[in-house]
Amino acid sequence: MPADLIVFALIAAGLIFWLRNILGTRHGEERDHQNPYLKPEPGSDEAGLEDRSMDAQDLVSELAQEGAPNIGIENKTAENALVEIAKVDTGFDIYRFLAAAQDAFVYIVESFADGDRATLKELLSPEVYTAFDDAIARREKAEEKMDAEIHSVKKTEVLEARLESKKAFITVRFEAEEITVTRDAEGNIVDGHPEKIRQMRDLWVFARDLRSKDPRWLVVETREDIEGDNDTVPNSH
Repeated sequence: MPADLIVFALIAAGLIFWLRNILGTRHGEERDHQNPYLKPEPGSDEAGLEDRSMDAQDLVSELAQEGAPNIGIENKTAENALVEIAKVDTGFDIYRFLAAAQDAFVYIVESFADGDRATLKELLSPEVYTAFDDAIARREKAEEKMDAEIHSVKKTEVLEARLESKKAFITVRFEAEEITVTRDAEGNIVDGHPEKIRQMRDLWVFARDLRSKDPRWLVVETREDIEGDNDTVPNSH
């Protein structure tokens, strides 16, 4: 096999492994992979990082007050709703959920720029996927190519949460720094700048049926947080 094909194969394998570890996607033979949305198994390396023996109320309260520097919960209403979700899904861990959601945010934005439909279909609800697919199709029709790189996610914060029957919805605000550039067929820049960092503030709604064995939280809505913000990915509503 040519050397360049070997390199591409290794890159592809690495991306698939990362995706499965971030979002907990399962295909039967991958059952031993640790799902980042669930609590670590006792005795695992990750279990030793933080004390997860507290009840749901204490866990959510601790994150709301201290947490990691760039993740948190905006208000008491959202905090109480997360506690209710944790009562129904005893494997739910808000700290791990937000950390995984932050990684998913980066992966989705960059996959959208690459036009990676297969990856997006695994991470988005059908309605949101349609909005992303349409935007990619328009870009392709115009013979434009987009590059996007998330330099840092400054803040990941829960704004709202709710339970509808056994389905949980969590609205997360992402504040990020990114570089985006779109070029036409001749390579001329039509939007963005290859060296200029732009601010991005998006609201994404994650949802999961708590009765399902599928551990993934799919993105069921995307929208900009403030009017006139850098709108890298399409609004789905």
